[in-house]
Amino acid sequence: MTNDKLTWLRKNLFSTWYNSLLTVVCLVLIFWVVRGILTWATTQAQWAVIQVNLRLFLVGRFPQTLYWRTWIVLAIASTLSAITGGVFFGKQQVTKGGIALFAIIIGVLLVVLPLDLTSRLWLLLIAVLLFVGFWLGGKFTKVLTPWLSLLWLLSFPIILWFIGGGLGLQSVSTNLWNGLLLTLLMATVSIVLSFPIGVLLALGRTSDLPVVRWFSILYIEIVRGVPLIGILFLAQVMLPLFLSADVRLDRVLRAIAGLVLFSAAYMAENVRGGLQSVPRGQIEAAKALGLNTALAILLIVLPQALRAVIPAIVGQFIGLFKDTSLLSLVGLVELTGIARSILAQPQFIGRYAEVYLFIGFIYWIFCYCMSLASRRLERQLSH
Repeated sequence: MTNDKLTWLRKNLFSTWYNSLLTVVCLVLIFWVVRGILTWATTQAQWAVIQVNLRLFLVGRFPQTLYWRTWIVLAIASTLSAITGGVFFGKQQVTKGGIALFAIIIGVLLVVLPLDLTSRLWLLLIAVLLFVGFWLGGKFTKVLTPWLSLLWLLSFPIILWFIGGGLGLQSVSTNLWNGLLLTLLMATVSIVLSFPIGVLLALGRTSDLPVVRWFSILYIEIVRGVPLIGILFLAQVMLPLFLSADVRLDRVLRAIAGLVLFSAAYMAENVRGGLQSVPRGQIEAAKALGLNTALAILLIVLPQALRAVIPAIVGQFIGLFKDTSLLSLVGLVELTGIARSILAQPQFIGRYAEVYLFIGFIYWIFCYCMSLASRRLERQLSH
């Protein structure tokens, strides 16, 4: 151990006798907790509940003969995500250690996950697409940047076509969209739709037009005063009452409407905080250059405001992703809902710890990836 590390330890952990005692007690407590968890995980836990029901966790009751469509959807989403990551972070040097770690993770997944040969080949192909997509994004940043939003926009109807069918493909009822598939679909669509609505509401709340301003204020304050579960129940029960008898909205669409309406109100307040952080002189300077108010806000003020509240926006996205777990209370069998079905299986009754630890790990993976992307985007934009 180097002298710098010893100095840091003395200064931060053993500076006084009570700090030293507290450090020792904390180390003993951590050791006791970690040992207990490892003992339970290796000797008492029945991880067969995860292995046997892995497909239920991931795609629920989606027809097994149509799994190839879910793999294509995953390949499309993974490739576009990798290209996006390459565009934004491709300038950062990818080390050999990072490539080796990525290869090790894929290798472990191929060995550990209880998949058939076809699924393993799909997973290997997706790993290759991730690597190639990131390389392409970093190599052709200037070419791909103007088309990135259009590529994502075009991918949504294609993904929905593969999942739902129609137009030449066998239709799959939304009742069979379960597990992680439904969670990711609901979260992604809700995030994409709630963000522009939230921005418009934030601009409306700061508008000089009384009608627009008061409508935005009323909407934001009313929605923020109602719990999400109430919004979801209203979307499932009340929304059909405002439609004609011939119009029957699918349960998934009604749930998306509830999530979007709820998240947009909170997004508006986050964006409004960013708008208030931009000096008033920015608009005046833009007008002096000949820009009208709309262009000044769109080109000058809004980019600065969004950059200032990236952590808050990503925090809202993370919260929305986790809030999809409430959909199980309104009859949608997403990741948490499918867990209840699995726990009802006679051979796995009482396996709450294993099931919910696995679900929590899945949520943590996606939330940490969003948080990591947020931090890197902040660093990228600050240069």
